[in-house]
Amino acid sequence: MNDAMFGLRGRLDRVGVVLSGLCMVHCLAGLFLIGAFGLGGSVLFDPAIHRFGLVIAFALGVITIGMNAVRHGHRLPLALGGGGVLLMGSAILAGHSAFEAALTIGGVLLVAAAHMINLRRTH
Repeated sequence: MNDAMFGLRGRLDRVGVVLSGLCMVHCLAGLFLIGAFGLGGSVLFDPAIHRFGLVIAFALGVITIGMNAVRHGHRLPLALGGGGVLLMGSAILAGHSAFEAALTIGGVLLVAAAHMINLRRTH
């Protein structure tokens, strides 16, 4: 059972890294498309997308970052992941701006780093 759960958590950490990257691409592409062409603002910056992303990041982080940090005993992934989720939550409250994008990108980078540290510590 432990090996099966470890494999699942490892895969979920990898999913977390990929989703963090996709979130960053979403933010940067949205800023570019809106800034350069005035396109897609109502869809790309829909608050529902950001709230959904935050819920997914939080849930995946609790499952993988939290459980693996308990397993391997290192607290750095918890600190990075928690800080990243706080930044992403702050971005939702900041409203649509370059500041929101900076908070979100900083948050996803921290969450991705936490997942990558988890992967290194558990393999």
